[in-house]
Amino acid sequence: MSTPIAIIGTGMAGLSAGQALVEAGLEVRFFEKSRGSGGRMASKRSDVGSLDLGAQYFTARDRRFADAVQQWRDRGWVAPWKPSLYQWSAGRLSPSADEQVRWVGTPRMSAVSRALLGALPVEFSCRITEVFRGDQYWHLQDAEGRSHGPFSHVIIATPAPQAANLLAAAPKLASVAAGVTMEPTWSVALGFEQPLDTPLEGCFVQDSPLDWIARTGSKPGRESRPDSWVLHASNDWTRHNLDLPKEQVIEALHGTFAELIGCVVPSPSFALAHRWLYARPGGPHQWGALADGDLGLYACGDWCSSGRVEGAWLSGQEAARRLVSYLQ
Repeated sequence: MSTPIAIIGTGMAGLSAGQALVEAGLEVRFFEKSRGSGGRMASKRSDVGSLDLGAQYFTARDRRFADAVQQWRDRGWVAPWKPSLYQWSAGRLSPSADEQVRWVGTPRMSAVSRALLGALPVEFSCRITEVFRGDQYWHLQDAEGRSHGPFSHVIIATPAPQAANLLAAAPKLASVAAGVTMEPTWSVALGFEQPLDTPLEGCFVQDSPLDWIARTGSKPGRESRPDSWVLHASNDWTRHNLDLPKEQVIEALHGTFAELIGCVVPSPSFALAHRWLYARPGGPHQWGALADGDLGLYACGDWCSSGRVEGAWLSGQEAARRLVSYLQ
């Protein structure tokens, strides 16, 4: 029996790598610090139904990813989202001419990660703190002090700052990951008993504490009552208010939302805030993935590529490709 490959992280990059390795006939085992898969594509269950607090949608520009998304659509995992789209700029709200096809998981964003993970072995609520190599094999240590292994190779599919710590055995790779800036984002969900009187379902926001607004009920497969909305603060506003208590974040962003939406906005019947410390990389990179084939250590993530969901998927594919080609 072959020694499995460890994959740390079940966001899009890790799941993409895992799928490609399994298709190549290799055995994988996942480790995930959260209670569920998906990373920033995870969904949160709440009193107003399921909420996409992280990635709001994704686009498919690369042919390989577009082919994968088409397969997901055929299987019912994703559907196109065609919101009534607006933009807020220079203090004015106007319809957006953007006609890009946007995809969402159905009936929630995490449907994609759940389906990709399937029945593959995974250890949830397990935060890996150290990756070390013995004479022949790799072992992992978690935050509880438990050891996991042996593994033939390790793929680290976490945000860059976390990856840098786990890449200690490969200083050159660790230094590349440590040089990547990841931007934070405050995300707020608001629920209203009565639907807000606006045609707006999605909005790109400029020159404001907000960056993005989405009406949950406009996405395929979501409940439309109560009327729930997800607001993303700008990276800049988030950086300046990183440690603000959640109640104050909700109050500030609810106020900004009310000012720009163009209709009466009452107090919400439901509100929550979530802080994404590593929401997106500060800029695009062209590495595809990081690899030390001789060591058997790899890293992938949106930060190795375009910073989008598509970039994460492509990065996972590239990490798997390099690993498989090294074995041949």
